[in-house]
Amino acid sequence: MQFDDVLRGRRSIRGYKSDPVPKALIEEILELAMRAPSSMNTQPWNFTILSGAALDKIRAGNTERNLAGVPHSREFRIGNAFEGQHRDRQVGVAKQLFAAMGIAREDKEARQDWVLRGFRQFDAPVCVIITYDRELADSDDTAFDCGAVTTALVNTAWSRGLGAVINSQGIMQSPVVREHAGIADDQVIMKAVALGWPDEDFPANAVVSERKSVAEAATFIGFDAGE
Repeated sequence: MQFDDVLRGRRSIRGYKSDPVPKALIEEILELAMRAPSSMNTQPWNFTILSGAALDKIRAGNTERNLAGVPHSREFRIGNAFEGQHRDRQVGVAKQLFAAMGIAREDKEARQDWVLRGFRQFDAPVCVIITYDRELADSDDTAFDCGAVTTALVNTAWSRGLGAVINSQGIMQSPVVREHAGIADDQVIMKAVALGWPDEDFPANAVVSERKSVAEAATFIGFDAGE
């Protein structure tokens, strides 16, 4: 794919085929993704890539604990709930997804099933857990850098025909993740990426989230009016 095609065509994938993803392909994707910039070349990121039985155990543990009402134990800071225009965008994409899936507002069972898909990493054949070195936890640059490498990861995956969705649902129960992924204590669990071959028949995969315009997002200073 051309670079522009990747950026314009990529979308979050929430339904996957069960076909396995070759380890060599994941290694190729990571090698390219890790060309992402980082502050002073610190490269704070690390990846734990899960599939098979280990991933199934995390899915089961996440689901059981959340259904039992166990409070989340997410390690990376969450911040306050979205408000204003940010909440509006969050609600907007949820409406797009529910409409695509035919989930009515009053259908509590279907809505809960949708939430549980997130805790199961959307039933993707692969889950990539992004962690960062704990000794850099107080640096805001670290979170910025991990965001950059994760963006590079999902775009590179898309260029190879793989779909992905960045999420936090799959790591909300961090003790489960640590137990079955064997993540060392010197790492902070930040994000998860569900990864696999897109199921083109899954309705939500066709959803393209709306983007605000350059005019809304950017302020130009020092440019001639005609430029």
